[in-house]
Amino acid sequence: MSTPKTKNDQALIAIVDDDPSFREALQSLISLIGFRTAIFNSARNFLDSPQFRNVSCAILDVSMPGMDGLELQRHLVATHPIPVIFITDLRDTKTREQAFQAGAISFLNKPVSEETLIDALNSALSA
Repeated sequence: MSTPKTKNDQALIAIVDDDPSFREALQSLISLIGFRTAIFNSARNFLDSPQFRNVSCAILDVSMPGMDGLELQRHLVATHPIPVIFITDLRDTKTREQAFQAGAISFLNKPVSEETLIDALNSALSA
């Protein structure tokens, strides 16, 4: 079975998640489907990175120490608007609504299928 192609194989996707095993697994999957990736273990590391301004889309976890995913999303909206996809263990309706009200493209629950992720990335990069 061949891996489905994405709409934009030159996009840089930032993965911001404090769980190292999930972050690395997601990086491998996204790389396999044709995107360049950059991984960060915190919102602060992402914002301080020289790659920050080159990111086409950010995949965020909601629950992270320090600045959480919703705070990071608000910061991005105010300073560097890029599409945001949340992938989280959190199944809270209020948090989901807040993410969408702030402009999130997708709010996915772990574990996420490859097809669902590709659809979310394509939607984000088409926005």
